[in-house]
Amino acid sequence: MERKIENINFKIVDDEWDVYFDMALVMLEEIMKNNSLGKKTVMIVPVGPTQQYPILARLVNQLKVSLKNVWFFNMDEYLLTPDKSVDYDDPISFHYRMNKEFYELVDSELVMPENQRFFPEPCKEEEYEKLIAELGGVDLCLGGLGINGHIAFNEPPEPGENVTVDEFASLGTRVLPISRETKTINAYGYQRGDLRGMPEWCITVGMKQILASKRIYIALNRPWQHGIVKHVLFDEVQAAIPASLLKRCENVEFCACKEIAEGLF
Repeated sequence: MERKIENINFKIVDDEWDVYFDMALVMLEEIMKNNSLGKKTVMIVPVGPTQQYPILARLVNQLKVSLKNVWFFNMDEYLLTPDKSVDYDDPISFHYRMNKEFYELVDSELVMPENQRFFPEPCKEEEYEKLIAELGGVDLCLGGLGINGHIAFNEPPEPGENVTVDEFASLGTRVLPISRETKTINAYGYQRGDLRGMPEWCITVGMKQILASKRIYIALNRPWQHGIVKHVLFDEVQAAIPASLLKRCENVEFCACKEIAEGLF
């Protein structure tokens, strides 16, 4: 089932697993399409959700789809301090999770080389953005949706900060503190409630790079996302709800299971 809300195509699938399967298929189809045309595939990809990656890896292996002409730009990473990433071997690290949940699962003759797997890094923000531009921009940006409406770690302005929609839309790759809302929900979802053990800082791809993507896909896989997606869809576009800016883009799709979509329309 699909609905259209302004510029957003809203797809409803049965269960949580169907969201991950649909996401994997969208990624696979983009890669196969560009492979058939002899073109590069450039994607901004998330850690959260990640359950689509083992599905994608299995499809790639079974269908013998080469990823040698694919570039993955992870959209964010946790930082210990404003200039130091978490250890890449730490299970909380997005580097660690991408390796374990995708790269190590793809057959070696099919997986993209390591120099085509990127993460934003402190003090290398311009380098990260320049490489995306040199590759011709992003074909497909995939992500989840934060409880406060963030995409990647593009946290909304704190109360009292006056940021216009255009100013927020122009924000580039940068280091910033993680909001208390994000720390809390991520501690609940990924750290067995260890709020004190959550990193305080992060680095994120900018709203500018996300909004410039040729296609954007947002996966809704958590029941609590019903609350925020309602405001994304039906409130006015505003910096206080970062994902509401997606309504300015032409090719945007949300995919949600029935539990999340219930009561929205």
